[in-house]
Amino acid sequence: MIYPYYYFDTISLLVLIPALLFAMWAQARVQSTYKKYGRVNSGRGYTGQQVARMILDDNGLQDVRVEQVTGNLSDHYDPRTRVVRLSGGVYGSASISAVGIAAHECGHAVQHAESYAPMKLRSAVIPVTNFGSTLAIPLLLIGLLLQSQPLILVGIAGYAMMAVFQLITLPVEFNASSRALTTISQHYILDEDEQKDAKKVLSAAALTYVAALATAIAQVLRLLLLFGGRGRRR
Repeated sequence: MIYPYYYFDTISLLVLIPALLFAMWAQARVQSTYKKYGRVNSGRGYTGQQVARMILDDNGLQDVRVEQVTGNLSDHYDPRTRVVRLSGGVYGSASISAVGIAAHECGHAVQHAESYAPMKLRSAVIPVTNFGSTLAIPLLLIGLLLQSQPLILVGIAGYAMMAVFQLITLPVEFNASSRALTTISQHYILDEDEQKDAKKVLSAAALTYVAALATAIAQVLRLLLLFGGRGRRR
């Protein structure tokens, strides 16, 4: 039986591996940038929790809670419970990294409150994406076993849904960072030089989403090249 996910041939080298290397580089960059500016405290001394509370209250979101969670770079906004969750390295830290990340996550909370269209679209496609990604490998393997081109294509379509999700995620993340930087500037949370450093942190984080999209697209292209034309070749 052929296992397409582990089938690393020339096509994989030319299509998938560059995307994976880009993803590894992006992850390393966000880690190094976060650590670098995580060691630099802001002049005004606001912690991530204080910044989050300030931004939320200023946008009339007093009912949105700010909680601390475990993990490194595990910060996120949960729209189901309306909670901004900040990692330990952000919640109680007054570093430039902490301020930027806290403001970014609050940007998602404001998006949610304003019914920001790309965020609503992303939430709507999550069930479809989860369903497609769960069935993608089984359908692809069954299609290969039965030599059924329709099943193979449906399996590849499951992978394609992950690429669509990553594509929709990009404007959501970029907009949250833009909101964060604007708010930081308007409220004088960081001075001008510190704002530039916070932008570096958020820009590095954004690269991970670009890399995720590139990897998802490369995976779909690879599968299409490997198996998409099996019916025509027979």
